[in-house]
Amino acid sequence: MDMIHKVVYKTRMFGELVMFSHTLFSLPFAIISMVWAANGLPAGEVMLWSLIALVAARNGANAFNRLVDREFDTQNPRTAHRHLPRRLLMEREVTVFIVVNYALFILAAAMLNPLCLALSPVAIVLISSYSYTKRFTWLSHLYLGFTIASAPIGAWIAVTGELALTPFVLGTVVMLWIAGFDIIYATQDIEFDRSAGLWSVPRVFGYEDALFIARTLHTVMVLLLILLYFFRDSLGWLYLIGIGLSMVLLAIEHRIIKPSSRKRMNVASYNLNQVISMVILACTLLDQLL
Repeated sequence: MDMIHKVVYKTRMFGELVMFSHTLFSLPFAIISMVWAANGLPAGEVMLWSLIALVAARNGANAFNRLVDREFDTQNPRTAHRHLPRRLLMEREVTVFIVVNYALFILAAAMLNPLCLALSPVAIVLISSYSYTKRFTWLSHLYLGFTIASAPIGAWIAVTGELALTPFVLGTVVMLWIAGFDIIYATQDIEFDRSAGLWSVPRVFGYEDALFIARTLHTVMVLLLILLYFFRDSLGWLYLIGIGLSMVLLAIEHRIIKPSSRKRMNVASYNLNQVISMVILACTLLDQLL
């Protein structure tokens, strides 16, 4: 029983380490990309291995980010409670977790098609390198969005084995969306970033201009979603309703921002965006499959 409790505890710790619930940021857009690529539901085996690849890559990248940033997390009062600073998980455990997840990602890519396998090392380099960008450029938010944008692009390749324009437009939507709310979240760390020599849009441009940049990115994101409506014959009024609801939620997100309130910032940066991705997914699938 002690062994079972230990396994359950470690599983929970690793789930918290990589913020597993935040898979809802990339997963819905990956599913949309797969459905669009297949013009319906893809084969069960393709969907299974695609989801395994997505989750494994995301887990590995998030754990790698925590490992690389452990010293900064220890110094920052907002992040000092995380697992590595508190020694709830050891560095060697996290390293093994990263290796296992990246190996699983490569295996899943190999089970999909040759192009996925060939691109899997490139994907690992991209999603891992984000962790270092905040050390030298305020474009780190866009680079984070760029790495997560690989989810819908990779999902399309998983289904078709080919590149196309549509997944890159959908990936750009994801990039702008992620970068926008990551900038919002980073407004909490302006002073710490200055003292630690880290780069971010809020640190470089200030609080108000950073929020303006975030609003601009989200506006372009919505415009691209509308543009996709005109390029996909299968999309109808339900898809547009999803976009409309997302616009309302984005407006609420920008309205409630208050860096001094961690609860508000979590709602603005995480909770509302999880709802946004699920709303877009639900409305898109209903339009595509009904």
